[in-house]
Amino acid sequence: MSMTTEIATLDLAGTKKGKIIISNISEPYGKETADVISIGIALNGKDIEWKSHIPYANLDQVIEILQEESAKKKEE
Repeated sequence: MSMTTEIATLDLAGTKKGKIIISNISEPYGKETADVISIGIALNGKDIEWKSHIPYANLDQVIEILQEESAKKKEE
């Protein structure tokens, strides 16, 4: 049975009430499946409209790409 544990909540830039909700989901796809990080977007601050599940095995690579893109945007 999957279990969601909230890790952090951030304000969503460009919105009045929006939140980014970061959670760990254990056994997301059934018994003995690997944990994933879930990144959810709640425009109203409560109800998640969009979410992405990222396996921990991919997390470092995803973070690296996001940091590279963030650095490029800062240079513009």
